[in-house]
Amino acid sequence: MSGYLSARGRMAAAVLAGAGLVAACGGGSDGGSAPATPYTLTLLHINDHHSTLESKSKTLQLDAGSGTPVAVAVDAGGFARVAAAFDELAKAAGPNVLKLHAGDALTGTLYFNRAGADGEADAALMNTVCFDAFTLGNHEFDKGDAGLKGFLDQLRKGACKTPALSANVKFGTGSALNAAKAPGAVQPSAVLERGGQKIGLVGLTIAGKTKASSSPDPDTLFEDETVAAQREIDRLRAQGVNKIVMMSHIGYDYDRQVAARLSGVDVVVGGDSHTLLGPDTLKARGVGTPAGAYPTRVADKDGKAVCIVQAWEYAQVVGELKVTFDDQGDVQSCAGTPHVLIGDNFTIGGKAPGDAEKKALQASVAASGFLRVTQPQAAATAALAPYKDKVAVFNKTLVATAPAELCSRRVPGGPGSADYSRSSVACNALGSVSLRGGDIQQLVAQAYLDVANAKYGGADISLQSGGGVRVPLQGDVTAAGVIQVLPFGNMLFRLEVTGQEVKAMLEDGLEAVYGPGGSTGPYPYAGGLRFDVNAAAAFGQRVTNVEVRNSTSGAWGPLDAARTYKLFVLSFNATGGDGYKTLAAVPAARRLDIGVLDADVFFSYIEKQPKDAQSGLPQLKALDASLYSTRTFKGLN
Repeated sequence: MSGYLSARGRMAAAVLAGAGLVAACGGGSDGGSAPATPYTLTLLHINDHHSTLESKSKTLQLDAGSGTPVAVAVDAGGFARVAAAFDELAKAAGPNVLKLHAGDALTGTLYFNRAGADGEADAALMNTVCFDAFTLGNHEFDKGDAGLKGFLDQLRKGACKTPALSANVKFGTGSALNAAKAPGAVQPSAVLERGGQKIGLVGLTIAGKTKASSSPDPDTLFEDETVAAQREIDRLRAQGVNKIVMMSHIGYDYDRQVAARLSGVDVVVGGDSHTLLGPDTLKARGVGTPAGAYPTRVADKDGKAVCIVQAWEYAQVVGELKVTFDDQGDVQSCAGTPHVLIGDNFTIGGKAPGDAEKKALQASVAASGFLRVTQPQAAATAALAPYKDKVAVFNKTLVATAPAELCSRRVPGGPGSADYSRSSVACNALGSVSLRGGDIQQLVAQAYLDVANAKYGGADISLQSGGGVRVPLQGDVTAAGVIQVLPFGNMLFRLEVTGQEVKAMLEDGLEAVYGPGGSTGPYPYAGGLRFDVNAAAAFGQRVTNVEVRNSTSGAWGPLDAARTYKLFVLSFNATGGDGYKTLAAVPAARRLDIGVLDADVFFSYIEKQPKDAQSGLPQLKALDASLYSTRTFKGLN
């Protein structure tokens, strides 16, 4: 791939690459002659939909005619809109189109494992798009190699035979996906032809994270991402393929690092970090905060242009990138749009807008440049219907029994204390919630810790803020009842935190309760951690005698301020929610998005509990008092 930049231009590009700027990728060259036969390719893409198949309500900031943005609720996203957007955008773009999925189709809602075989619903909806390629994300391995093979079989069940790509996975000899058992099931790359031009697609899967926090077979290994990518790029170039798209599930920041180390990559279609890219007005419109431009422009190790894109998360955005190549296969320009998919059923303050307001709202949407009114595709809606019915049936299914009430209380304390009235009369009569706090809150925190150690690479401690657990449980418990306990749909993160940060985290939570303007919701419940609380003390001094439990021996020992601990925690708290400022400040290098739903973790915990002899259902009981995180509590009075 010879360069279209002059020697001086290449030198300038190398300098600009450090700032993420390459003039050639921005819509023009450095003044050299125009390519003889420019070729434009359109890439439509999503990533990290995580079994999010239904649409959800979203609140945007739009102009309803007053000139000042107002909060407007609208139905948004969902896979039926994704399918429609792919259809409509592909038709408008012409023949040179590729439809790509950059990984993590699986895990995150009940559609993954409660609506048929694991991943069956995702495969059915993905086939309404019929992707040209799909790269393996870390969560594709959550049910082991055999589970991944089952999903890929479902994906290729119909007429659409989407190739699965990963250049850096090495399936073990015992794996269901070993080449000897499943030849061609996962390929390092694919070559597709559009408009008489060959396009090479190279897949990458995040290596360390997949091995440490998902469930690949023990002898399935993941090679260094850069080494594997370069080897595959070189192999394709040796075959005369001079347009290379890396379908990368390694994260936005890592994409930029790896692209700068490679030679011959033109475009990176990424995933894993759930990154929103696009103009700053995405934030002003209430969509989200973008981490960079769409596309982000960098240079490879040779100073040549590379265009990087990602399409956020949870079936909300379809990316559209147009790349023009010169006759040597080098990128001449790249530009595009992160289409945020919405309906047109606007409401303001719960009421439908008037005709003039609706017209103004439509104009505001159009002026944004990224909001795209998209009606759900009928075929995808029909494909989703039977799985939606299965989830509804599951919600009514009995999943556990709680013979005694699992009391709910956000904070400890006796009569007259904050949140005392939340507990039932029977729970308050027991007195234990006044000493240690809510049983259900503590059980959820313990569930996170136990499941993290069983399935997600391990943790030393966990955290759940009291207000995130909404209802007590007693008697027969349905699946819907479990979801009522954890209704917010938070994902789990694992952070590496020092003992000093653990202490500061606890103080943050208590300050958010007992400091100025405090509320009961942030009170910390922890698994594998216990401490004494004096609510009347000053900030920084409310928590004393912090101890950590050894999960192997069960012995408790003092928190070591200098040691690093693995903390399993909700995404909400990990990003500073409920006042947990210490967790928000933990750098990216020490945080990992596990990507599993909080309620699904609780379901996994429930399934492992001892069965009731009469009903055969798992029994949910309050934990032993020694496991409660609040060991002693002194209130404000």
